Amino acid sequence: MNGLDWVAEFPGAVTLSDTQGVIVYMNQKAEKGYGGSLVGQNMLECHPEPARTKLMKLMETQAINTYTIEKNGIKKLIHQAPWFTDSQYAGFVELSIEIPFEMQHFVRTPQPAK
Repeated sequence: MNGLDWVAEFPGAVTLSDTQGVIVYMNQKAEKGYGGSLVGQNMLECHPEPARTKLMKLMETQAINTYTIEKNGIKKLIHQAPWFTDSQYAGFVELSIEIPFEMQHFVRTPQPAK
């Protein structure tokens, strides 16, 4: 077992692209959500405007984008972020995780070191 084996069956969708937007990996949940593997396709083609332009800008600036959506009665947290290999920009990852409509929120205050 290698360190990434857990991603295949992770209960959230994980889609990984290279620096040009070509999808290089999808876990089982992502493939199920898109009706099959999109590996080899450009993820920009999967996003309509204006989302496509926004994603292009995120990739250019290596910025992070996080938001929630509701689709078919399911609320999801979407997190899009650059990923790196040996400190070099390697592409973008999109995480899509189902979340409850009502969630607890905790504010944690740091405890002084002992």
